Amino acid sequence: MARNAHPEITERRILKAARDLFMEKGYEKTSIQDIIDRLGDLSKGAIYHHFKSKEAILDRLTSDDWDYAQGESTRIADRDDLNGLEKLRALFKLAMGDREHNQLTRAATPFLDDPKTLDANLRFWANELPKHWLPFIEEGMADGSIPTTYPREAAQLVSLLGNYWLLPHFYPADRAELRHRVECLAAMLDAISVPVFDRELIDMCVDFYMPFGGDEITPGTTAAASNIPTQDASQPTSERSN
Repeated sequence: MARNAHPEITERRILKAARDLFMEKGYEKTSIQDIIDRLGDLSKGAIYHHFKSKEAILDRLTSDDWDYAQGESTRIADRDDLNGLEKLRALFKLAMGDREHNQLTRAATPFLDDPKTLDANLRFWANELPKHWLPFIEEGMADGSIPTTYPREAAQLVSLLGNYWLLPHFYPADRAELRHRVECLAAMLDAISVPVFDRELIDMCVDFYMPFGGDEITPGTTAAASNIPTQDASQPTSERSN
């Protein structure tokens, strides 16, 4: 058999086919055979040569998603027409308006039911993810838009509560209960002078998190921004941020 001269092209084709199917059918309802059928010219062996499982495909997609998020974060950070608070708010709204990111995250959420995966994510949310938010909070402190004396604590609140406490997957809630919970987080941040949640952002959060009450991704819905590694716990993957 001839060696594939461009394996990276084949990988990108597999990833695109899988991503499209996850968006159309949902992760659980998509099989490796579905991906093969969508591609049309690859065997099951060829798929497994590049990815050892469907979970590995999802993990790569969420890893790429995280890389994209970092690029967008840099783009927002480099803007000179926004103050620190406006940049922080722009990051939230970017994540919550990204349907593909949301659906990939929701597809990965059931993996958090595994204790080892949950532990890895809790550690990431507690120790690493706050570093994503902290520079924007500190910029706001410097320009006066975020007059807090608790920058690190604010970054930790956003990271931990935004990825765990707000998820109906862990804390079931109807729309009214979820809205009250988001407003509570907003009030906590307001109390330490990090007023990132305006009314529009609260509304976006409620719409954003509501579909997370179930284990299956529903095509056409949105979902929350998180950081869920399905394979290597040292490389948390999703999160375009929250």
